[in-house]
Amino acid sequence: MELKIFQDALPAAGTNCTLKAELPLQTELLISDYLPPVFRLVKCFAKPVVLQKRLQPGKLQLEGYLRCTVYYQGEEGTGLCQTEQKLPFTKLLDLPEFLFSAWAVQVEGQTEYLNCRTVNSRRIEVRGACGLVVSVHTQVRTDVITALADGGIEQKLTTLSGVRRAATLEKLVTVEGELNFPSPPAAILDLSGNVTIRELKILNGKAVAKGELAVLCAWRAESETALQSQSVTLNFNQVLDVDGLSEDCRCLCVAEPVGFTVAEGENANQLTATLMLQLRAWRPYQLQCVADAFSTQYQTEQTIRKLSVETIACTLEQTVPLKGSGPLPDAGAKILACFASFGPALLAFQEGRWVLTSRVTVTAFGENSLAELESYEKSLELVLPLDVDAPQEAQLCPECWLSAEDLQCSSAGGTLEVTVSVRAEGAVIRRTEVSCVDTITLGEPLTPADPEISLRIYYAQAGEELFAIARRFHVSPGRMLAANELAEGTETLSQARRLLVPGA
Repeated sequence: MELKIFQDALPAAGTNCTLKAELPLQTELLISDYLPPVFRLVKCFAKPVVLQKRLQPGKLQLEGYLRCTVYYQGEEGTGLCQTEQKLPFTKLLDLPEFLFSAWAVQVEGQTEYLNCRTVNSRRIEVRGACGLVVSVHTQVRTDVITALADGGIEQKLTTLSGVRRAATLEKLVTVEGELNFPSPPAAILDLSGNVTIRELKILNGKAVAKGELAVLCAWRAESETALQSQSVTLNFNQVLDVDGLSEDCRCLCVAEPVGFTVAEGENANQLTATLMLQLRAWRPYQLQCVADAFSTQYQTEQTIRKLSVETIACTLEQTVPLKGSGPLPDAGAKILACFASFGPALLAFQEGRWVLTSRVTVTAFGENSLAELESYEKSLELVLPLDVDAPQEAQLCPECWLSAEDLQCSSAGGTLEVTVSVRAEGAVIRRTEVSCVDTITLGEPLTPADPEISLRIYYAQAGEELFAIARRFHVSPGRMLAANELAEGTETLSQARRLLVPGA
C-alpha cells in the first residue's frame, strides 16, 4: 500500500553562533599645521565602524574602518584639541559550514587596550587593539510533512507559529543641514548625535523611514579654553528598496551616526552626517505539520526529528536612566566634556526574570587645579528588565542597539557625578524546539484481531495522551473517543480511568 505524503517548506531556525575577533591598531597621527602643537595627551579613543558584511559558506567578511581619535592639550594655553584618523580594515572570519536561506549579522566593538605617546609636538604614536563580538543568526528552509493519506493512516497534527526573516537591510544614508555658531569656532572637538525613527511606512518591496537626527557639537572659541555646546535637529525622509518586504511584515528600523563633517559656507557652516540605517523584517507564519502517526492496517515505521522555530519574544524601545559617582584625584577639577561608550548587549536571567545588560563607560575631560587637562572614567551597569515570559533554559538572542541621551558630568566636592539615559532599541528572538515526523513508511499488514476477544479494557493513568493509547492498539482515536464517551477534542486524560478499546 502506498502512503500519500504532503510536504511544505518551513523557515526553521538555523545556526546561531557568536565569534570574537581582534583588530590590531598601530599608526602615527600627524598634527596638521592649522592645529596647535601637542603639550599634553589627554585621551585616545578607537571605534570600529563596519560598513559591509558578506556571509559565505564557512566565511564571514567584514569591511570598514577604525576611527582613531586623539584629544590633547595644545601648547601656549590653546586648550583642548582633537585630531583623528580613519584606518580601513578587512577581516575574514572562519565559521562552521552550514546552509542558510536568510541571515543577519550584528557586530559590536570594544577597546581591548590602547596606548598613545607623543613622538614630538606634531607626531602621536598609537598602539592597541579593538575587540569585535560578532553574532550570526540564520534561518534555513526545510521540508516538513504537513499531511498523510491512505493506508488507514491516523495522524496527530500540530500548528507551528513563528516568524521568517523576510528582509535584512543595512544602508549608509546622508543627512545635511546647517550648524550655526554665535562666533567663529577655533576648534570643533566633538560631534555626536542620536537618531529617532518617528515613522516607518511599509510597502511591498519598499519602506519609507521618517526621522530626526539630534546633533550635539562641542567646540571652542578663539582665544578661549572653555568648551561650548551647540545643537541642531535635522529631519530626514528616506525611501528604501527592500527585497522581500511586504505589508504584513513586523519591522524594526534603527539608525546610528557613523560620521560627521563640517564645512564653512557663505552664511553658515554646512553639516553633513552619515548614518548607518538598519532594517529587520520578519513575516509571521503558521504551518500545520504531522507530529505523530500510525496506521490501523499496516505496520508503521517512522523517524522523529527536532526543529527550531523562531518567534519575537519582545521588542525594545525603552530608555533607562543611570546615575553614578566616583572620587576625583583633584578636588578642584573642572569638567569640560564627557563621552559614553557601550560594551556588548547581553541577556541574563536574574531573580526569576530576563534582563538586558551592558557596561556603560563614561569618560570625562577635566581641567585640574594646575590648569592641566586630564581624563576620568566611570563605569555604569545597565540592567533592563524584559517583557519576556520564558524559563531560564529558553534560547533567546538579542538584536539590540544602545545609545546615550542626556549625558551629564559634573564635579562637586572632589566627586565626579554622572547621569545618562540609555536608549535600547531592537528585538529579542526566541527559539523553540518542536518535534515532527521526518520519515514514515508502511510495512506488512497487521495481524487480524482475535475474533474470540470481544472486549478489551485499558487502565489509563492521568496525563496519558489518547493518541498514544490508540497507537498502541492500532485503533482510530475517533473510535476511542466514541467508545468511551469522551468529549470531542480530548487529547490528554485529566485523571486515571478505565478505557474501552474497540475491536477492529
